Amino acid sequence: MSQDTATRVLEVEGLRRAFGGLVAVNDLGFAVGQGEIMGLLGPNGSGKTTALNLISGVLRSDAGTIRLMGQNIAGLASYRIARLGLARTFQLVRVLDGMDCRENIKAGLAFQKPHVPAAEAEVRIDALLDRVGLAGHDRRPAADLTYIDRKRLELARALAAKPRLLLLDEWLAGLNPSELTVGIELIRSLKADGITIVLVEHVMSAVRALCDRCIVMSSGRKIAEGATADVLSDAAVVKAYLGGVAADA
Repeated sequence: MSQDTATRVLEVEGLRRAFGGLVAVNDLGFAVGQGEIMGLLGPNGSGKTTALNLISGVLRSDAGTIRLMGQNIAGLASYRIARLGLARTFQLVRVLDGMDCRENIKAGLAFQKPHVPAAEAEVRIDALLDRVGLAGHDRRPAADLTYIDRKRLELARALAAKPRLLLLDEWLAGLNPSELTVGIELIRSLKADGITIVLVEHVMSAVRALCDRCIVMSSGRKIAEGATADVLSDAAVVKAYLGGVAADA
């Protein structure tokens, strides 16, 4: 945890969550600085998504503290955490299928306080649709969107509340090469806007392109932390996550 305390957006200490006899997250600790993109990596089942669920309030931790801008949010309801400046996307995309794209993003605006005036909301929705590549699709039902466009809509809804911290759970998964390039640039532009990002991802080319630092989990525990290139060449990471071969992809 090298960031100065004043610049930390997220601080996690001693985080633990068990499901019966399975300890999914075990004494996890890290900090993320303002405007940083941090990768949270590890093999399937290592506890990454559980960690995001604990941070965002989807699950309650058994132990530990989670501080967002210095405030302990552990145990708070997810809607209260969202109003404090945290937004996220999900590994299994969650959009409101009974609404069109514009209505989905308007739902995200509901978490802003003070409430956004109607005219300003409409302008912001148009800007977000354009930013994620859905311009002109505002009245398209969410249920009719392709997989990739559903991801775009979920991200636009997350951004509607102007989060300080954005959690992305495999948002780049399933993109073809051209879509991946666009997606990487989009995430990079969010950092330029000052948004702090924690990124769970298996696409190593994206991790190398985007992440300032990485943390690697295995069996619920943190096994490595540091600069991305150093972490991805760490012997313990290569053995636990990369199958014994350093990732160049």
